[in-house]
Amino acid sequence: MRTRVKICGITRRQDAEFAVEMGADALGFVFYSPSPRAVTIAQVKDIIEGLPPFVSIVALFVDASAQEVNNCINKLSIDILQFHGDESVEYCAQFNRPYLKAIRMKEGVELTELAARYSSASALLLDSYQPGVPGGTGQAFDWSMIKDIDKPIILAGGLTVDNIAMAIEQVQPYAVDVSGGVEQSKGIKEQQKIRAFMHEVMNGGTNGK
Repeated sequence: MRTRVKICGITRRQDAEFAVEMGADALGFVFYSPSPRAVTIAQVKDIIEGLPPFVSIVALFVDASAQEVNNCINKLSIDILQFHGDESVEYCAQFNRPYLKAIRMKEGVELTELAARYSSASALLLDSYQPGVPGGTGQAFDWSMIKDIDKPIILAGGLTVDNIAMAIEQVQPYAVDVSGGVEQSKGIKEQQKIRAFMHEVMNGGTNGK
């Protein structure tokens, strides 16, 4: 199976269109106001309107209220929810939507136990751990920490054109998630970086499981 690609932190229509043109499978939108990549419902509505089919729209939240999540679901065509905080299984499952649970890969994390706990998740998204930062650190973690689990893995954290082929070869994830690695500045994507990243994935990432 090929390795899927989610490009996260989209804030502009032209970046979304180019990501789709280059073959991205999913676009991620950050509904977390402290993030430099944060967007509003109105912004996302303008960005995703009229995009081609078969591209998943992912809404990212960090310990948001259920009302905030439902507001997004009701006003936007959201395909997948992504929870990046300390959300419980019950919280994540209440929206009756496919969801990804982000796991910050700090020392001692038990992936097997977490995969069992979040059995209702469509996948676990493994990201770098930095105290006080829920994601978007721009730093890769030690991929040898990853254990084989009975759940699709989405690899995130510090992925760039320089390390993506190695990451795919070592981890063999279902998908990869990139944000800062294809940016010229926070929230502003760079076309050449997206093109090069997608090229590396498509040429080196055909062994994912």
